[in-house]
Amino acid sequence: MRAPLARRGNALHAGAWWLWALGLAAAASRTTNPLLLALIAAVAGYVVAARRTSAPWARSYGAFLKLGLFVIGLRVLFSALLGSPLPGTHVLFTLPEVPLPDWAQGIRLGGRVTAEQLVFAFYDGAKLAVLLVCVGAANALASPARLLKSLPAALYEAGVAVVVAMTFAPNMVADVARLRTARRLRGRPTGGIRAVLQIGLPVLEGALERSVAVAASMDARGYGRTAGVPAAVRRTTACLTIGGLLGMCAGTYGLLAAEGAAYGVPALLAGLALAVAGLRLGGRRSVRTRYRPDRWGARAWLVAGSGAAVAVLLACAAGADPQALRPGVIPLVAPEFPLWPAAAVLIGLLPAFVAPVPPEESSP
Repeated sequence: MRAPLARRGNALHAGAWWLWALGLAAAASRTTNPLLLALIAAVAGYVVAARRTSAPWARSYGAFLKLGLFVIGLRVLFSALLGSPLPGTHVLFTLPEVPLPDWAQGIRLGGRVTAEQLVFAFYDGAKLAVLLVCVGAANALASPARLLKSLPAALYEAGVAVVVAMTFAPNMVADVARLRTARRLRGRPTGGIRAVLQIGLPVLEGALERSVAVAASMDARGYGRTAGVPAAVRRTTACLTIGGLLGMCAGTYGLLAAEGAAYGVPALLAGLALAVAGLRLGGRRSVRTRYRPDRWGARAWLVAGSGAAVAVLLACAAGADPQALRPGVIPLVAPEFPLWPAAAVLIGLLPAFVAPVPPEESSP
């Protein structure tokens, strides 16, 4: 039962990593408890540390973590400067208030800053930060190229655009780290506006060269070429896809609404079936083959299932005990640490033990 050493033949499906990360993100969206959010971020970070390779795209997790901390600080700063509708009794300090015209009622610049409004802003920013951390974990663990191979043929062109967009950040982080290391070796400063400008120009040049190389490789592989499909098939595909998406939207709204649970699940399942049928028909226009496709094995089911289990259990906990998962700030009290929701979050550690172990040295 020990996790084997990762090879080309037993590599974990990239979609399993994304489903696991989206499950953690869905769980984080159900709570504002900072203790549970910190636990979700710690689970994601542990799995990344245990199963991350040394590829360039796998080094972007630190950048997403820093972005999350920046989001928290920015949310707290805006709350202090622009005020908050939350009343509070614990006044920390008072900023000079800017008078606004009558048409700007409800907006405040400056004034009293209370502990309640800052704590509320911290909770709100922490939730968004953990969502970014979960996305960064998926970006660091799942190879974008392998994920692109697993997309349906109808979504191949859109998938290429998404993968190219998502690989921009990891490649840029790797370029910046390489240039900063080179400047330190040459005895040049790496901080300050001048250093940032001197580092930014080579990074921009590398991005342009990479885009030209990607465009040439896509053209050489026949990207954008389509097969001849009858007009009736195209119209049927469009109707199935649009109808499926509308059914999925209606079903999702029914599940989220208080009185729509009766039709939410059937509408969601019917829309999903129509959308899958439309994607199958739409794939006939794309002329492409798969070389050694990735297989979805038992370990991929365990990884994806662990993220889904965390999302479902946290959703149940939010309905059973909303006060524990969404602590209030009026009155201002310390958040409690709910035990069984925390135990549910720990299920997300399963990929650190069942996913194949990456080799110590991995080629980019």
